[in-house]
Amino acid sequence: MRKIFEGNLLKMQTENTKPISYYLYSDEDRILMNSLIDKRLRITYSGRINCVSCDSLTKTSFHNGYCYSCFTSLPQTDKGVLHPELDLSHEGISRDMEWAKKHSLVDHFVYLSVTGNLKVGVTRYSQIPTRWIDQGAISAIKLARTPYRQLAGLIEVELKKYVSDKTNARAMIQAKTHEIDLLKQKKELANLLPLDLQEYVTVDNSITELSYPAEGEISYKTNLRLDKLDEIYAKLVGIKGQYLIFEDGLVFNVRNHQGYYVKIEQE
Repeated sequence: MRKIFEGNLLKMQTENTKPISYYLYSDEDRILMNSLIDKRLRITYSGRINCVSCDSLTKTSFHNGYCYSCFTSLPQTDKGVLHPELDLSHEGISRDMEWAKKHSLVDHFVYLSVTGNLKVGVTRYSQIPTRWIDQGAISAIKLARTPYRQLAGLIEVELKKYVSDKTNARAMIQAKTHEIDLLKQKKELANLLPLDLQEYVTVDNSITELSYPAEGEISYKTNLRLDKLDEIYAKLVGIKGQYLIFEDGLVFNVRNHQGYYVKIEQE
């Protein structure tokens, strides 16, 4: 076996190529994960988790890689991150207003995407198309643009009455094509918004199509967790969203394991 990575996992970085290029970073290397498809890999978990912010050891990972202290104090783990409508930075309330000025008090998009099903979501303007790629979307359209995060969250709350804001991981991994008319959906949903929110609907009707290194028979049967097993040994057959997809329907969510110290070897 040839060692190709050792260190604390972070979410894979991406480039919007066709198909999407995925990279795993360590302190020393940048590994193109696409090049490992059709190779047999061994991922060995050391039993150690380091906080992705302060690097301290933690028995439990909170919010994809934080220790409890950072989870309860940092702005990037505040309630407004998971629930944009609860963000209060536009009222001058934040765990860190300097952080909020760069991440919350900037333009945000409300979007529709197809990740196996139609979903609605919110993201900062600078996170497009990264957000869509991380979710495994195969197509997406911008629906509204707002000057700060909480307002985008209010629009999302209205749209959640009609469209889910959740991604079904099994459907996402297995989806390759769809028959959803995103422009039609955008127009219909925009008309369902209260009048005071309709003014934020964007005139940009361009649709982004995304393709992934996940060809052939791709399935989802078992989501692998390093908390429950120390080692994964299987053939990598594809990558989509933040999932490594192995043979026999085994999948591994890299982002959910941020901070986990692992060694990855190639046969």
